[in-house]
Amino acid sequence: MHIRILIADDHHIVRMGLRTVLRLERDLDVIAEASNADETLSAWKLHRPDITLLDLRMPGGGHTALAAIRRESPSARILVLTTSELEQDIHKALALGANGYALKSIPPEELAHAIRTIHHGGRWLPDDIARTLAERHSTPELTTREIEVLQLLTKGLTNPDICRTLSISLGTAKAHIRSILAKLHVADRTEATAEALRRGLVS
Repeated sequence: MHIRILIADDHHIVRMGLRTVLRLERDLDVIAEASNADETLSAWKLHRPDITLLDLRMPGGGHTALAAIRRESPSARILVLTTSELEQDIHKALALGANGYALKSIPPEELAHAIRTIHHGGRWLPDDIARTLAERHSTPELTTREIEVLQLLTKGLTNPDICRTLSISLGTAKAHIRSILAKLHVADRTEATAEALRRGLVS
């Protein structure tokens, strides 16, 4: 039984490389390609592939394409194949219904195994991605105000600057910062900034 695959990535060389690698597997057939979100949805509707390999960094947005395919068919099987290790991207992709998440550095034989696993109804998450998600779920969510304060911290604003920007008291600003440090399990503002960027909590 052959598994029909749609490759959605905006880099021609990446698509060509994936096609070459997957061609070595007798049961894997690349039947279509797409380079942006609109093309991905159109190709999916036309070909109804068994598996879609979807990059997140493409014109129109990979998350947008993922959500659109899911609206067309809740049973569609999608493996996100990307360079992003940001917790925010991983969490959002899985929340939108991706069946798996892998980095483009994945070995060819492991990619083939991931495709087969998802095709047979399973999910695919490498150990490091699974650990990242476990850490996220064990960490209390930041409030909207805390995210705003964190964004200002990453810009290097002082406590008085934060107070003026958000129209809050110094005591309130300090309380938010203490809460942020505790939730992110970091010791100071510098570590908070680094952790926030690593997790994709701020841009």
